[in-house]
Amino acid sequence: MYVLVTYDVSTKSPGGEGRLRKVARTCERYGQRVQNSVFECVVEPADYHEFLERLKALVDDTEDTVRLYNLGKRRSQAVEIVGRREEARLDDTLIV
Repeated sequence: MYVLVTYDVSTKSPGGEGRLRKVARTCERYGQRVQNSVFECVVEPADYHEFLERLKALVDDTEDTVRLYNLGKRRSQAVEIVGRREEARLDDTLIV
């Protein structure tokens, strides 16, 4: 399923920059960054809970916010892109 992830991690407190990097790295495992603090991810339903738990373990509940929007299986019908397109095909095989 396609999941849009947005986050706001406070960098004013000690450890904030580290949390910010860790949240970004976790999201990179599942998708691509489309803007600062915004990722389009492809997550198998069986892996969604693990992804969510990883994010929960990283954030400070009193200072940070992470939002996950489930776009379902048909991203092409749920997303309109205006302007520069730098998108990878998230459903294709990716070799790193």
